[in-house]
Amino acid sequence: MIDTKEIPSKMLSQDSFSQWMGIEVLQVEKGRCKVGMTIRKEMLNSMGKAHGGISYSLADTAFGFSANTHGKYAVSIETSINHIEALEEGDYLTAEAVTDIAKTKIGFNIVEVKRGEQIVALFKGVVYRTNKDWQ
Repeated sequence: MIDTKEIPSKMLSQDSFSQWMGIEVLQVEKGRCKVGMTIRKEMLNSMGKAHGGISYSLADTAFGFSANTHGKYAVSIETSINHIEALEEGDYLTAEAVTDIAKTKIGFNIVEVKRGEQIVALFKGVVYRTNKDWQ
């Protein structure tokens, strides 16, 4: 079985979309993961702000990586996000899964998306943990 702290890096190496976004793994511990990225011009909407899907995708990646640090394949079954601040080209964002509550096979996660110390979005995710071990 793989060391659980290595799972997010392994997941990122197999995730073309997160690689396209420029996501990097910043911190990992069991039940927690922090990732970061910079908003690029091709990520802007018609109003010149970051498309909402960008912060959503960043948070979803932190959520997925965190949920899998328990060593079992985990899949998302429900997610939602609240966008708090508009984001600009060049903004560096971090997303950290800060809460991980495991109830049998179901896990509940909260992800804070930040620009510096400012929270710009809050994401909630529910995950199902399978019996399949990460190899």
